Amino acid sequence: MSPVGTAPLHGLQVLDLTTGVAGPIVGQFLADFGAEVVKVEPPSGDPARALPGFAVWNRGKRSIVEPSGPTSERLRALVAGADVLLVTTRDQLDRVGLDREALLREHPTLLLTEVPPYAGDAPWHGGHESNGLLAAAAGVAWRQSSFDGGPVEQVSPHLLYVHGLWATVCTVAALTERERSGFGQVVSVNAVNGVQVPAFGSMTVDPAEDDPPTDIGPGGRHPTYTRHQAGDGLWLASGALGGKFELALLGMLGLSHLLEDDRMGGRIENLILPANYTWLAKEIRTAFLSRPRDEWLAMMPGLGIPCGPVEQPGGWLDHEQIKAIGMRAEVDDAERGRVVMPGIPLVLTGSPGRVTDGAPTLGAHDGEDLARAPRPVPAGKPPMSAGPLRGYRIVDMGTFVAGPYAGSLLAELGADVVKLEPAAGDPFRSSGFVVNRGMRSVAIDLRTPAGLAAFRELAAVSDVVLDSLRPGVTAKLGIDHDSLAEVRPDIVTVSLSAFGAAGPLAHRPGVDMVLSAMSGMMIAQGGDDEPVVNTMPLIDATTAAMLVLTTTLSLYHHERTGEGQHAWSSLAASAAFLQSGELVDFAGRPPAPVGGRDLRGFGPFDRYYRVADGWLRIQTTDRPSAEDLARHGIVVRATEYEADPAAELAAALAGLGAVQARDRFAALGIASHPARLVSEVVRDPDLVAQEIVHVRQAASTYVSTGRYATFGRTPRFGPLHPPGKGEHTRSVLRGAGLTDELIDQLERDGVVETGPPMEQRVPTAYR
Repeated sequence: MSPVGTAPLHGLQVLDLTTGVAGPIVGQFLADFGAEVVKVEPPSGDPARALPGFAVWNRGKRSIVEPSGPTSERLRALVAGADVLLVTTRDQLDRVGLDREALLREHPTLLLTEVPPYAGDAPWHGGHESNGLLAAAAGVAWRQSSFDGGPVEQVSPHLLYVHGLWATVCTVAALTERERSGFGQVVSVNAVNGVQVPAFGSMTVDPAEDDPPTDIGPGGRHPTYTRHQAGDGLWLASGALGGKFELALLGMLGLSHLLEDDRMGGRIENLILPANYTWLAKEIRTAFLSRPRDEWLAMMPGLGIPCGPVEQPGGWLDHEQIKAIGMRAEVDDAERGRVVMPGIPLVLTGSPGRVTDGAPTLGAHDGEDLARAPRPVPAGKPPMSAGPLRGYRIVDMGTFVAGPYAGSLLAELGADVVKLEPAAGDPFRSSGFVVNRGMRSVAIDLRTPAGLAAFRELAAVSDVVLDSLRPGVTAKLGIDHDSLAEVRPDIVTVSLSAFGAAGPLAHRPGVDMVLSAMSGMMIAQGGDDEPVVNTMPLIDATTAAMLVLTTTLSLYHHERTGEGQHAWSSLAASAAFLQSGELVDFAGRPPAPVGGRDLRGFGPFDRYYRVADGWLRIQTTDRPSAEDLARHGIVVRATEYEADPAAELAAALAGLGAVQARDRFAALGIASHPARLVSEVVRDPDLVAQEIVHVRQAASTYVSTGRYATFGRTPRFGPLHPPGKGEHTRSVLRGAGLTDELIDQLERDGVVETGPPMEQRVPTAYR
């Protein structure tokens, strides 16, 4: 049992056999929150040691060189006493002489977390971890809005960062379940599971429809929720999403009359219809050019519209707001000296994490005896349940995207999640129905004494209350942590805000669009061309996963100590985490990569090429000779190839099909993969069979993301449904102890709302 106030994972030991990015990020988070993480490296070291981000992803760990021989007694002793074993692929276990099937039989308390670079065997030569190849195979690259409509390479390995975060969430959820059951299990979170987290909207489609065109420019497909250039040439981000804010922005720009256009039909909802996007975007762009940026940024907050400047990349850790919320950390690194890096992107006030040290040198702890005594073997058979968080009740008060999506992800892990809505409903519930899946809906007017009393009764029988209100609002409503602890002393409360709980911007509203602008992500992708809006709501989705990690860590601490606490995270912190390898700074580090117009890649052998039937992403650190290429059917002119290899490869590949070219590169030992459209990805029979994709029949047939992870002993199967507003008001309040007579009275008085199930239709894409 951890003492109250210490990091929640204090006392645990983790063996980290992973290399690269995603797996080490799991170890990073576990170390940040108190676990002893032993990095077991091959004799040549983790290949990612050459990357600047290694200093972040491996901070606070110990390093030993992989013991030689298939029956290393040292490694077996370490495994016997470890709580968690992290591996990238099963091959790593084979290499060190560990039998996957025997591990849990011999060590029933062990948690084995696998983070493979694809769902099953990676479909590119070598099968290594690759953000670029993963984005091509998973449909993300070709879904990105651009000028020419081709696939776009991400300047940062965002998919790998999210993969690591989500694998951490699932690991901590399984640890929490182990506190109750005593048993470990296998947890497999593959890289396509990681893609599901930010790509939930892109992967929710009507399979009868064509893929949406992406040649609409890098600003995306929402004319008021995007970035705009002002009259002085500077760029700003507008967070006008939802009817209230969209109308306010049109009014500010003097464009309210556009609603009267026949194409709009008086309905602000028609703003994002594909037929309206081009002409509306032009009108709004022109209006923004009429004033300098500072004037717009002074006007918009008064209308409640989140906004901010589009800033240069690289300076986010120096922002006063980031410093105020503890997201700038400095450590001494044995190889790099003083290192500045993103801190811990979530705060547990009762059991805080801490960045303790820099990354270890290779084999720095070889001389230490790190083996621990095995945990006692629990009695009985390992129990099974539908999700590792089965048995926990969580009230989610979030609106729009990040807050509700956190609730949906918690439901994916098996929790009973109640979506608490205002009587009028979540204003984004129609457009964002995907992020509300798996929850039960209760609609209560908390502005009334009777509504507040009903909410307190619900909180009294819940383990967690999650809100997405600005700092200070919960206290005004009487639903802050201290108030709820009066009805349930051990309650966990989790808060989401745009900028965090302290600092000069703490009380400002903010959204994904604004934070990606202010943190430098837009310009990092666009380079010296226009700032780029990521088609995925990357910061929103990452923050949702971060809130789930915040919740699971708090629940784990509660299981060990019986204590509740208040915890929080923010969009601003997620924006720093998503640039971990790019923002880390130390003397002599190479410059972070910068993108450009419709970025295709980073060099002639690490980029997309157009082929006869689409696009192909290739990736290699070796430069094949012209003779080797020709010998495998990729014919280039030797002299021209030496002078301009990209141009020659482009000419040679233009006449080949993507699969044909992939196979020829594989014969050369070069990894490549065709860029896939989302319509191809959701039809992939392997992904459908693994329930990564669900085919749903509701008002119409549609396809959505399915299961986000595989748990060996606590699996959850089947699709999750979005609730109608107030659909479960009666059953939830009855379960909280309210009588039917009281619920009837509350409904007559307009304090609570009840309603039917929600009609499920694929909404119009807004990004």
